[in-house]
Amino acid sequence: MMRKTKSVSLWQEFSKGILRENPNLVGLLGICPVLAITQEARNALGMGIATTFVLICSNAVISMLRKVIPQTVKLSAYIVIIAGFVTLTQFLLHGYAPELYSALGTFLSLITVNCIILGRAEVFAGKNGVFRSVLDGAGMGIGFTLSLLLVSSFREIIGSGTWFGIPLTGEYKVALLRSAPGGFFALGCIIALVSALLRKKPPEGIGCNGCPNADTCAASKGGCSR
Repeated sequence: MMRKTKSVSLWQEFSKGILRENPNLVGLLGICPVLAITQEARNALGMGIATTFVLICSNAVISMLRKVIPQTVKLSAYIVIIAGFVTLTQFLLHGYAPELYSALGTFLSLITVNCIILGRAEVFAGKNGVFRSVLDGAGMGIGFTLSLLLVSSFREIIGSGTWFGIPLTGEYKVALLRSAPGGFFALGCIIALVSALLRKKPPEGIGCNGCPNADTCAASKGGCSR
């Protein structure tokens, strides 16, 4: 029984960042790369994978060192660790994916100060074990990547008539979506959709049965009509 509860808890730790606590679409963090590099789905996917790699690795290392790093230099230590993995990511992309490296440009370096990564380091990795921190980083990274992919697909398909460079809509294009205002519009539409999916209506016709406050509730003592 304990094993089942632990498995559910680990799954929730991983899955929370994908939709329920998505860093972009719910937490509204890291908006800069969402608006800057989502004109093409290829670039957005590359940025998402790079950020996920940094998130997982930095979370793991920070979790391992959480009891060693002094509180007085905690933030500085986190930034140094994150910057190290960002530099490694830049070297890998420059060597194995030079076109993607050139397309992302300075936004690769800005991963270091991405508030999603620093926030997870402070809020989660610095207070939890390595395995849970890796799950947290993976879930948040996947959620970040999916949000980039959703916004970029919306902008590229409607704005350029292509998806990953593949022609789809021919001459039917909306040039506005390739501009900065179009990025805000696309992001707003996706956020509205996610908010609608997460909004839950209160259940109807439940009555007092099963309510945890039934013993102390005045309505239940006086007789509940439902």
